[in-house]
Amino acid sequence: MAMQAIVNGGLSFDLTPEQEAIQKLCRELADDLIAPAAEELDATGEFPYQIVAKLAELGLLGIPWPERYGGIGADTVSYALAVMEISRGDASVGITLAAHTSLGSAPFSYFGTEEQKERYLVPLAQGTMLWGFGLTEPGAGSDAGNCQTRAELVGDHWVINGSKAFITNSGTRITGGTTITAWTGTLPDGRKEITNLIVPQTTPGFSASKKYRKMGWRASDTRELAFVDAKVPAENVLGQRGRGFKQFLDILDGGRISVAALSIGLAQAAFEAALKYAKERHAFGKPIGKFQAIQFKLADMKMEIEHAKLMLLKAAWEKDLGRDFAMSASLAKLYAAEVSRRVCNEAVQIHGGYGFMDEYPVSRYYRDQKVNEIGEGTNEVQRLVIARMLGL
Repeated sequence: MAMQAIVNGGLSFDLTPEQEAIQKLCRELADDLIAPAAEELDATGEFPYQIVAKLAELGLLGIPWPERYGGIGADTVSYALAVMEISRGDASVGITLAAHTSLGSAPFSYFGTEEQKERYLVPLAQGTMLWGFGLTEPGAGSDAGNCQTRAELVGDHWVINGSKAFITNSGTRITGGTTITAWTGTLPDGRKEITNLIVPQTTPGFSASKKYRKMGWRASDTRELAFVDAKVPAENVLGQRGRGFKQFLDILDGGRISVAALSIGLAQAAFEAALKYAKERHAFGKPIGKFQAIQFKLADMKMEIEHAKLMLLKAAWEKDLGRDFAMSASLAKLYAAEVSRRVCNEAVQIHGGYGFMDEYPVSRYYRDQKVNEIGEGTNEVQRLVIARMLGL
């Protein structure tokens, strides 16, 4: 199902053979490799290096990037389907893939010079290294423009001081570095000049903290970053100096497609678990799925997931056509995140007391889903973004 093309004057919901192949590959990978490892990954918090290596081997860490830069040249619809299916297996693996693509690699693809693409995008697309995107700070979450990390151009180097918080893929043993937003001056109107800077992992004065202890996404790599007179060459500007704020807004639009896909994959996993349990669990002499109260819950869960899929795939389709997809991405991200919360909550409810036990995956799904309402713009920020695009 995808709003993929206008065919003979009508709207087609069929996937192309290429999209179907990527969806099938990722679904099988989720079922055969990722889901069986998810419980242990959640319990140990270990980063899934072997799974990430398999994603790289299959080309899934470079889905939307051109073949000349190490990718497979697929479209955004294919990418959204991949994130959905991988996240159905495990949200920690899903966010590793999503953040690597939409936050780590995308800035190089969108704004990098040819030399930067060859140096960074190629190994990222091939999956030989991961990369972080440092926007959020301890005191600048939703107020992302209030960047306190400063960078001063001294001779032929930028000297960076500050910190970043909640940065995904920023401290694994295959992380190559992080692109950060930094305050590099003051604009004529008095606003901060924000610039994106490339900070390799080996930069003197740069360090990553220990992994956070998290409610969910426990196997994904999330850290706080510190910069103490960290020096990077002057040419490590990504895009134009002073355009960092506009650039990260463009990056977040694509990231919202990623989080919407992750939310839907997680919701689908919770729905499937609840449906299976409703057929197997007996009460009062029959499966609980025979009771109308449970049937209505499952029907509503299915309805909302399908609605969220349509919103997601429409946003991806618009992006592929080169249209302005910002509104569609915000709508899809907001709705999918809230659907994920409602579906995971109902999945736990259907499981009853067992849903509260970690031996059942719905307990993990319930914990994993919450951050979908926070990352890439909280639900409240999404509503503000949508209201502004409505002219309010």
